[in-house]
Amino acid sequence: MLNTIPCTLMRGGTSKGPYFHGKDLPIDPAERDRVLLAVMGSPHIRQVDGIGGGDTLTSKVVIVDPSSRPGIDVEYLFAQVSVDNATVDTTPNCGNMLAGVGPFAIENGLVRARDPVTTLRILNRNTGKVVEAVIQTPGGRVTYEGAAKIDGVPGSGAPILLNFLDAAGAKTGHLFPTGRRTDVVDGVEVSCVDFSSPLVFVPAEALGKTGYEFKKDLDADETLKTRLESIRRQVARLAGFGDVRDKVLPKIALVAPPHGGGVIASRYFTPWTCHSAYAVTGALCLAAAASLSGTVVAPLARLNPDDPELIRIEHPAGTLDICLRADADSISENTIFSKAGLIRTARPLFIGEVHVPPSLRLPRAA
Repeated sequence: MLNTIPCTLMRGGTSKGPYFHGKDLPIDPAERDRVLLAVMGSPHIRQVDGIGGGDTLTSKVVIVDPSSRPGIDVEYLFAQVSVDNATVDTTPNCGNMLAGVGPFAIENGLVRARDPVTTLRILNRNTGKVVEAVIQTPGGRVTYEGAAKIDGVPGSGAPILLNFLDAAGAKTGHLFPTGRRTDVVDGVEVSCVDFSSPLVFVPAEALGKTGYEFKKDLDADETLKTRLESIRRQVARLAGFGDVRDKVLPKIALVAPPHGGGVIASRYFTPWTCHSAYAVTGALCLAAAASLSGTVVAPLARLNPDDPELIRIEHPAGTLDICLRADADSISENTIFSKAGLIRTARPLFIGEVHVPPSLRLPRAA
């Protein structure tokens, strides 16, 4: 009998990967990670012996469980599976893959759908933060068809509204993990901000770049990537992360003034290659940094005085809009923004079973 696991391969936002019910995977983290590596076909540059896509954006896994916590509908754990190393990192979150959590939960009977929309409160186990997801469910069934478009994905789909609640200090407990809004590293002024996810922001001009370069050109610039990695590791130590040479957090991004009518232009790194578009959690963090005085991002941003809560980010594939809800009554650095929202789309690509070697122990065989 084959050793198989029920699986739904989904596109979530601009990313793609398998979604699993937690009960179908080993409880022990080490055993679970061995299973995920086998599922994705890692380590191998093309992941030819698994269902991974040979790219960080398509080597992602989501694990969903029902929740017994008051006010929470489902919980999910995100795992970044390395393509060319035998490592699984559950320290980051992925807002793009989050877009598929609500539809997966409904389709698998973890949440009962309502008509015409279903609102879920989702706990992200990676950060301990809560996200509100609004799913289109006319007639009590998930629909994936619609007119919503996101840059970096062809076609259109049903809009999925994601509202990140109280996202400041998601990983470190502090909006400014180093204790300062600006630090000087390798002679360059940078800002480390933790809003939904921790990022290090570097003015592109300070590294001899415009901030409007194409992904392929940035990926080919070994000198730039070496400098960025040096800055990232040093800031990580200042922020209390320790040695992050084998960790993806904090991420790092180049920032520049907008040149296409947006609020800010940026190039986001994953962290060792440039993202083809922009990560959701990274975009949320950038939006917050653009709105906070004292960061290196704020002087470059061109906020719209008529709608200062709308932050349009220019990235390699187009633009991404973030809506920040300021908490006017708050004086705490961790609750400057009570809500940050954006629209994503998602689509199931196949539903079935994925085979793993018989030497790997599973909770049950399908």
